[in-house]
Amino acid sequence: MRLRVVDLETTGGDRTSEIIEVGFVDVVRNAAGWRALPPVSRLFRPRGQISVHAMAVHHLTPEHFCDADPHCDEYALREMFAEPADAMVAHNARFERAFIADTATGGLPWICTVRSAKAVWPQAPGHSNQVLRYWRGLRLDPALANPAHRAGPDAWVTAHILIDLLAEATVEQMIAWTREPRRVDRIPFGKHRGRPWSEPPADYLRWMAAQIDMDPAVVAAARQELERRADPAAAALAEVPDAG
Repeated sequence: MRLRVVDLETTGGDRTSEIIEVGFVDVVRNAAGWRALPPVSRLFRPRGQISVHAMAVHHLTPEHFCDADPHCDEYALREMFAEPADAMVAHNARFERAFIADTATGGLPWICTVRSAKAVWPQAPGHSNQVLRYWRGLRLDPALANPAHRAGPDAWVTAHILIDLLAEATVEQMIAWTREPRRVDRIPFGKHRGRPWSEPPADYLRWMAAQIDMDPAVVAAARQELERRADPAAAALAEVPDAG
């Protein structure tokens, strides 16, 4: 079995941003157990600007790219992922999936190591890959694991978190955890941002529950709160298909 751990660096933090670096590490299983193959990474020249906030995270600037570097597109991703794999893996896979179409991976299932770590190690002091790296006592070669926030090193760290997780959970369990609806404990935006779902008026929740282009996890949370309140409109809204 081959699990492909991928990490991206981009020009910004939204879905209009471009991929400027891809790193991946294949984790394979043999008779001796799970092991990580050497990391692979590649720079991709952006068409637009790299935001200052993004540069402050990964420290990739326009000077890192030359005219010979290709732009990133689906063809380039398919070429990088040409070796067959059984699943894609990322730390906070929701981010990578916003940039990597299923057609670029052959429709492989995904494992989110954030969700899996929260299920296996709820007592952890945090669930970022660097916090888990040190909390789990992973002894990683700095030449491969550093610097943080670059695609190859971050994929290397996540690959070893994945190997640690595989000692306590199966691939199938982690795929199932990844597919579960994301929990949204508080309202993430708008005039009620940061407040628990129990506080906003029902008409506000009904508005959110009826949206078809909103984050499906937010829509689901609004509908669940309406159902909890036994709102008469909840049953009808439950029939509205989720976005995505």
